[in-house]
Amino acid sequence: MSMKETIGPDKVGDSFRDRHSNTSAKGKRNWVYALKPNGKLYNYRKYLSWFYFLLFFALPLIKVNNMPLVMFNFTEGKFILFSKIFWPNDFFIFAVGMVALIIFIALFTVIYGRVFCGWVCPQTVFLEFLFRPIEWAIEGSPAKQKKLNNGPWTTDKILKKSLKHFIYFIISFLISHTFLSYILGIDEVIKIIREPLADHLPMFFGLLFFTGLFYLVFAFVRDIVCTTICPYGRLQGVLFDKDTMQVSYDYSRGEPRGKMMKNKQQDFGDCIDCKLCVQVCPTGIDIRNGVQMECVGCTACIDACNDVMEKIKRPLGLIRLASENEIALKKKFRFNGKVKAYTGILIVLTVLMIFLTITRKSIDVSMYRVKGQLYQEIGTDSLGNLFEAKFINKTRDNLPFELKLEGIAGQIRMINAHKMILEAESLSDASFFVDIPRSEIKDRTTIIQVGVYSNGKKIQTVKAKFLGPFI
Repeated sequence: MSMKETIGPDKVGDSFRDRHSNTSAKGKRNWVYALKPNGKLYNYRKYLSWFYFLLFFALPLIKVNNMPLVMFNFTEGKFILFSKIFWPNDFFIFAVGMVALIIFIALFTVIYGRVFCGWVCPQTVFLEFLFRPIEWAIEGSPAKQKKLNNGPWTTDKILKKSLKHFIYFIISFLISHTFLSYILGIDEVIKIIREPLADHLPMFFGLLFFTGLFYLVFAFVRDIVCTTICPYGRLQGVLFDKDTMQVSYDYSRGEPRGKMMKNKQQDFGDCIDCKLCVQVCPTGIDIRNGVQMECVGCTACIDACNDVMEKIKRPLGLIRLASENEIALKKKFRFNGKVKAYTGILIVLTVLMIFLTITRKSIDVSMYRVKGQLYQEIGTDSLGNLFEAKFINKTRDNLPFELKLEGIAGQIRMINAHKMILEAESLSDASFFVDIPRSEIKDRTTIIQVGVYSNGKKIQTVKAKFLGPFI
């Protein structure tokens, strides 16, 4: 989106930047000293962040039927969602879910722009509602922070900086342990903490690495994640169109800008050039220069501008969620072809994922004839084949099992029949012979069906090929 499309050719000048907001003309870092926002939308974000923190730190502690509510054990390939265990052979469900999530984010972006980044993204939530408030509490307002950073290293500065970074590190360490709880489960994490450090040195160094990573991101990298590193921020321009609702400045109302003067007739727009919208922006942009890729849709500038509009008795919404067509052509948002296509794909994927989850089996069975083994003659009237079966028990119970030949005369002879137990959350195997009367063999290869039962209930019917003589 060009500047001319946004604020008109009469407002485009050479002064508009040609670089990221956090980079100076000399290529150095421009540190963003964001003013604390205040307003209705900021309060909504604050309440949402509290819920977010509660959910993030509490989920690993919640158990149902002595199982974690949520766990993503990548090392063992075991995942638990709402106390249901998913194994690698259920990966297709996760694949469909991930594609559905990507489509949802794309659809949300097409409609609402980058609001996801400002309201839900963990990077923004942790930075704006945990780390930055600690900074305000210790170092003071943005003006005081800037003065402190530019000043000499006094005792006061050393104490404040040490306290802030110590707290940052402790919080980062806690976040790392919480993520580990999502992977291993809270019980295993507590067990590891209680055991000697020497027994878990690789894991300890891994935790220190991720702690340092979180600490660096929230203490130093900050807005660069949103403006430079995050791939979603880079891709947003591909998804936006002129009907996308974004945090936008209504230049038709606001221009030309001018300071208010008492008892003087003025021919200015509603923008009084107070620059509060710039001062509260966490990425340091001026939204009045048009929609920019650094904008994360946090809506802080909307609150700041609405507060000013109330004070000068002008209509609210000079900065608001609006599409380019709404501001330029006064057209309301409409569902265009792109939105309809994304919506249709999302509905299909959601239905498919629900169907796959509902029809998912707690025990998966695969069966095949042992390769390299010919049929055996059993007595004078029967033939036998050696088979192997693999069982994945996704439940947390040890289950007895039984195999029965179905739809054809014959019998199953188990090898190691005393081990007819499927161990909980594990892969088991079994070997057995299938004996079929010669009279039932009509072709060189016969498709047989074997029923798998546990506690008298059929779990699954598995098909396999029975090899006989040439006929």
